[in-house]
Amino acid sequence: MSTSSRLIAEFAANLQFEAIPTEVIRRCEDLLLDTLGSMYAGSTEPPVQKIAVFAKAQGPDNGKAQLIPRGTKTSPYFAAMVNAAAAHMVEQDDLHNSSVFHPACVVFPPALAMAQDLGADGKSLLTACVVGYEVGIRVGEFLGRSHYKIFHTTATAGTIAAAVTVGRLLGLNPEQMQDALGSAGTQAAGLWEFLKTAADSKQLHTAKAAANGLMAASLAAKGFSGAEDIFEGEKGMGRAFSQAPQADKLIGGLGKRWALLETSFKYHASCRHTHPAADALWTVMQEQGLTADEIAEVQTFVHQAAIDVLGAVDKPQSVHQSKFSMGTVLGVLAYNGFAGLDEFDQALGDERIDAFRQKVTMTLDPEIDAAYPEKWLGKVKVKCKDGRSFEAFVKEPKGDPGNTLSRDEIEAKVKRLVCYHNETFA
Repeated sequence: MSTSSRLIAEFAANLQFEAIPTEVIRRCEDLLLDTLGSMYAGSTEPPVQKIAVFAKAQGPDNGKAQLIPRGTKTSPYFAAMVNAAAAHMVEQDDLHNSSVFHPACVVFPPALAMAQDLGADGKSLLTACVVGYEVGIRVGEFLGRSHYKIFHTTATAGTIAAAVTVGRLLGLNPEQMQDALGSAGTQAAGLWEFLKTAADSKQLHTAKAAANGLMAASLAAKGFSGAEDIFEGEKGMGRAFSQAPQADKLIGGLGKRWALLETSFKYHASCRHTHPAADALWTVMQEQGLTADEIAEVQTFVHQAAIDVLGAVDKPQSVHQSKFSMGTVLGVLAYNGFAGLDEFDQALGDERIDAFRQKVTMTLDPEIDAAYPEKWLGKVKVKCKDGRSFEAFVKEPKGDPGNTLSRDEIEAKVKRLVCYHNETFA
């Protein structure tokens, strides 16, 4: 009887471009464009630059794979590493809700790096990226909520996603693809502990997921063997990384349910757990004509994972950490009408936003928690200084599939990202 690992390997090795619905390909193109913007914006940030310095010292300077946006060339391994770090740096990359996984930052960087090295065509690139999304998302769903409480799913499931993406470009057969899965799974890592001190580890998570996945696939192409049952084996990822692995999620609907279509674009430049409440607050402010200075209190009703991730941040000490502070994110939005990269840069040290942060609380809501992670619901209660009180409920935050960004909005976002800290493009 075939294991889940074998069935996934067969899907990843055998999927053909012609079998992918047109709407999936178009969405994949939009996601690629969106991610290129994040790579440009993230490339100038210190943590990414440090990884780039390491890569330059270790890798060749005459490869075929491009560091974006510099244009300098290196090996696929180091290009995937640096570009993946950049793609996840500024909190503008996509998210798949039910897997709580950011696929783009660990799929597109290794895909582009290997495609450039091989001289692959567009169809091959897009097919490989779809494979990465479909498999990575299912692994995230398989590992579930208990996994995400401790592990950064984008780092763990992301290593698998990168491996099958590159494996598809390399033309691995099912046996080789299964080996790649085994080698990728045994390298999967990434812990949330970094949140407490705003450490740079989050960029290392995606950098290594992309690079390790690429290495796993490349080794498999050379006959390097890997664990046969890396997901459900007695000492596999399910047993090691989850209190309640959901085996049915691994292969459910492969080739029929296109999980890539369920991916959300990020509108606000902050942790996705802040977005539902941010949209609910903005709804109240717009409907009631409120200004930030009129607000006395904001109570946000959230799922447990939001408390787990955002609760680690009290008073942000850096711009990046401020994006994981519910109160800061809502303050940035309330005072600016938009929570973009420039707005967060200007907010650090702003006494108005610091004061607003202290007005915001998070309350665990059973209804919202029960709906998560399939649905990320937003609910707030706003009290004004004059005694008035208002509530708002958001079913689909902006960027979700049912409230998605248009192509024009994606292009406008990418233009902002490309210009961010890049004077050459401003």
